[in-house]
Amino acid sequence: MSNQRPLPVAHPMDGIGIVRPTEKLFDSWAAAVAEFGSAHINGAGLHAPVTPNRATLNDLIKKAALLADVTAELPGDTVHNDLFWLTLDGEVVAFLSVRHGLNDWLREAGGHIGYSVRHSRRRQGFATLALRHGLERARELGLDQVMVMCDDDNVGSYRTIEHAGGVLQDVSDQSMHGHPALRRYRIDLSVGSASLG
Repeated sequence: MSNQRPLPVAHPMDGIGIVRPTEKLFDSWAAAVAEFGSAHINGAGLHAPVTPNRATLNDLIKKAALLADVTAELPGDTVHNDLFWLTLDGEVVAFLSVRHGLNDWLREAGGHIGYSVRHSRRRQGFATLALRHGLERARELGLDQVMVMCDDDNVGSYRTIEHAGGVLQDVSDQSMHGHPALRRYRIDLSVGSASLG
């Protein structure tokens, strides 16, 4: 069973949606990816640098379907993962990744939930929405708690995580993974995200 049903959207802002990667939104996806330049896009299922062309998107769509299919045998220590795009009136505004479990790398520098908001849409509440949907999906997967991480100097991100019930576990040097100081949070799903609204 692939578990690929769409997530419900419960938000008062009209036009908000959450979809899996699709060719229908190629132009908006390409524009969103281009806003990140050569930087890593957390939650997008891509490795920087990214060329936002149709071949890249087609590969991503195939990868997303494979990672979400819990019956598929994945290579190495790859974990099952749901990739989503948060949209506003058909515009891709954020990327979301919900990992079904953790491997060693994700325990240290990735976590269960990763997300990024395109630069032109930051400070508009989309990070909060992405995290909320990530927590909802984690609950559907039967997870009791999740790890969520952000850079220590990303005040907006760690406030979003703390508002969602995140409890700081540590701040660690993850320079080998591109994060000089990484904040690692635990969110207990039995109590964590009720305050997100």
